[in-house]
Amino acid sequence: MELVRRRGANRGPPWLLVLMFGWFFGSVSCFGPNLDSEFTFLLPAGRSECFFQTAIKNGTMEVEYQVVAGAGMDVDFTIVSPDGSRLIVESRRSDGVHVVEPTQEGDYEICFDNSFSHFSEKMVFFEIILEGQGGDVGGDEEWAGLEEPDASLLEYKLEDIRDSMDSLHRRLERSKQMQTVLRAFEARDRNLLEDNLWRVSFWSCASVLVMLCVALTQVYTVRKLFDDKRKVCT
Repeated sequence: MELVRRRGANRGPPWLLVLMFGWFFGSVSCFGPNLDSEFTFLLPAGRSECFFQTAIKNGTMEVEYQVVAGAGMDVDFTIVSPDGSRLIVESRRSDGVHVVEPTQEGDYEICFDNSFSHFSEKMVFFEIILEGQGGDVGGDEEWAGLEEPDASLLEYKLEDIRDSMDSLHRRLERSKQMQTVLRAFEARDRNLLEDNLWRVSFWSCASVLVMLCVALTQVYTVRKLFDDKRKVCT
């Protein structure tokens, strides 16, 4: 009987591992595809570029953009709803964050305009964050197939694990979005520093050349003043 008890007691950990593996793979598949998107593109001078994002009804769409390179560091920005009305209109801005809530069902048009610039092209980064679109965190049917084999095997419920993993997933996605925005800020600052460095170097070299020319001119003028070519009769 003692041997039987030990064998029965040793059956617990394998069942626990199987259950934990089932929860892990179920949680990975339940998150579904990520609907958030980010893009960096080059906007030529005198042109405009438009992008389309599909949204469902009564959701939330957040659009954040930033000009990371180009003279002036500014563009015109517009968001047009599926029915053709202009929701957001901005002129000559370098960055911005806008939230459309609640959304209509259809395709939203997001436009960046650089037509006011005739020579300078712009590099633009933008990110679209969708919430309540039915694909961020879901998969209830995936969790419905997982049941506790024994109520005394675990001290907490499957629903608690799911809520914790969903919360962790949302926080990780938000951290990823913040890191992307910070990289865009870093790229813009780096481009500004490189542009300022080129200007400082150019004008420093120009100043040195002017100073050399002035010095040579002064030396030549002083020597000409003391250069007397008249003949002296003795």
